[in-house]
Amino acid sequence: MTQELNDGLPAREAALTLIDAALSRRGGLDEAASANGFRFLEPRERAFARALAMAVLRHLGPIDRALAARLQKAPPDRVMHLLRLGAAQAFHLEVPAFAAVATSVELAGANKASRPFKGLVNAVLRGLLRDAPPSDDPTLLAPPWLYSRWVAAFGEATARQIAAQIALEPATDLSLKPGADAAALAETLEGEVLPGGTLRLRRKGDVAAWPGFEDGSWWVQDAAAAVPARLLDVKAGEAVLDLCAAPGGKTLQLAAAGASVVALDRSAARLKRLEENLVRTGLQAEVVAADGATWEDTRTFDAILLDAPCSATGTFRRHPDVLWAARPGDVASLANVQARILDSAAGRLKPGGRLVYCVCSLEPEEGEAQVEAFLARRPDMALDPIQPGEGGAAGFPGASLTARGALRLLPHQLDGGQDGFFAARFRKAS
Repeated sequence: MTQELNDGLPAREAALTLIDAALSRRGGLDEAASANGFRFLEPRERAFARALAMAVLRHLGPIDRALAARLQKAPPDRVMHLLRLGAAQAFHLEVPAFAAVATSVELAGANKASRPFKGLVNAVLRGLLRDAPPSDDPTLLAPPWLYSRWVAAFGEATARQIAAQIALEPATDLSLKPGADAAALAETLEGEVLPGGTLRLRRKGDVAAWPGFEDGSWWVQDAAAAVPARLLDVKAGEAVLDLCAAPGGKTLQLAAAGASVVALDRSAARLKRLEENLVRTGLQAEVVAADGATWEDTRTFDAILLDAPCSATGTFRRHPDVLWAARPGDVASLANVQARILDSAAGRLKPGGRLVYCVCSLEPEEGEAQVEAFLARRPDMALDPIQPGEGGAAGFPGASLTARGALRLLPHQLDGGQDGFFAARFRKAS
């Protein structure tokens, strides 16, 4: 093997760790990427390892179908991951076929568990790479049970459009601090300003090195994720609670609007990133580590934003591992959690106050059904319908507005894609 191929082995081994973490539900890809073994790689190797893992996860369904046709039975997990990695390199990352095979065989031989399968890895990959690349059929890109749910909820045509986004690498979206020169930043960062003010970039690399990061002119936030805080329409001086606030993009939006913000999340570790971004942007918020359903604080608020814990199936563009880590029973159990926090939020709202509930989920039980159940339980809360005219300022596509005046933001509805979100606005009786 050439020195050039040997140089890439640590990154490929790290990619195997990321893939295994993503598919075995042991903390997920992001947690694995923050582990010591991954962080000690050179920045270039870290980036390559992540790109490898993401290529596997974005194309996992078609790759696995192609591999299944060449395997009499499923091999051990590490061997299967090696086969996936080899296929993804050759078909989706433009790695030469010989390098994709050779590095996979080398990694097989480097581990006692996979060493007996070196010949299998070599034969399967060589045979696979003689064929045409597996087709990214949208019906194969998501787990079958999840794709069936999308068909039931949105129809076959829309489900295909949603699933087709899985294979696409997303742009980077930025929310700008008030006063930042959007036009100048768009020119400097080679981006475009979307409706609502989000700046969309195709730029690659370490965001901390991009112009405007150090002076806090912007923060990374998907275009769809920026919509719920805009729907709350907070005013300067209002007391606002951001429930389940981490990693903090919505907190920054609320603080930038001049509100007096309490940012609450049960994860103290995740709140550290929020606190770092508050310092970087020069914005202020009270940060509290507590459970939103049981927080022992008697204050009431003019407005509350609840971005509830959910299955996160709408975030697959940046986190394709959520699709493969999710299980059918997760949706129902998370819906129960959401209901408890919603009731807690309603109790913390001042008379006449506003509440925006949102989830980054495509599942109706966590969105539309949650709204109807909440209204049935809480006669003191009424739906405050979102109006079509709000779309320009809030940045949501017209197609996302439901008949009830909620938002069902689907990934394909915005040119270039967006996260899948549901959002509804309520007002408490005076």
